Parts: sequence; C-alpha cells; structure tokens
Amino acid sequence: QVQLEESGGGLAQAGDSLKLSCVASGRTHGSQSMGWFRQGPGKEREFVASINWNGDETYYADSVKGRFTISRDIGKNTVYLQMDSLQPEDTAVYHCTTDPAVAASAFAYYPYLTIWGQGTLVTVSA
Repeated sequence: QVQLEESGGGLAQAGDSLKLSCVASGRTHGSQSMGWFRQGPGKEREFVASINWNGDETYYADSVKGRFTISRDIGKNTVYLQMDSLQPEDTAVYHCTTDPAVAASAFAYYPYLTIWGQGTLVTVSA
C-alpha cells in the first residue's frame, strides 16, 4: 500500500507562515488526488485543501481560502501546504490523505479516504 509521512509542523505566532510536506511511498500512482485535513483540540477532523492528479485543480475550505496554498510535485510524490497568515484557530494536527478512487473535488464532503499519514502538529499563538 501507499504510505504517507507529513513534516513541517511546529510553533508559530499569529501572522507567521509554515509549509507542510507530505511524501508518499510504496505503491504510488500519479493519477490519485491528495489532500489535507486537520483536527483541532476538542474538534472533529475537517477538510482543509485538496489537489487533483496533475495539480491543475485545487479546492479549499472557506476558513483557509486566500491564506493556504496546496501544491504537488508529481515526480517527488510529494504534496505541500503553504500556510500564510496563520491564526490561533489554525492550531491542529494536520493529516495528509489520498485515495485512488476519489476525485479531489469530492474530498470536502467525502472524508472516508483510505490512506492517511500520522499527522504533524501546528500550534499558533496569539
């Protein structure tokens, strides 16, 4: 199966930036969409962003639109999440996810994706 490993989380102050990375290994397929979800303290996991197989379609939650940017490097089997203008409400464990059978446009309303990373913690102070 495909394994996902996130990195890049850490501590930040409001207004700062962080860039998360997620590397896929194992049985990878360039045609599969990838995305990011997050789970804050005491909250349910929520959709953040997704990207299609060739990177020309991206989708964002309203809460991060205009501040976060998702991108991918197909050759490196890596997806990124550039997070700018961080706010305390962005504090969460961020998980990378993928599924060969689900389009990027469906990630926002179909969170039952089959492959997940272990998560990387982002903490933002006021």
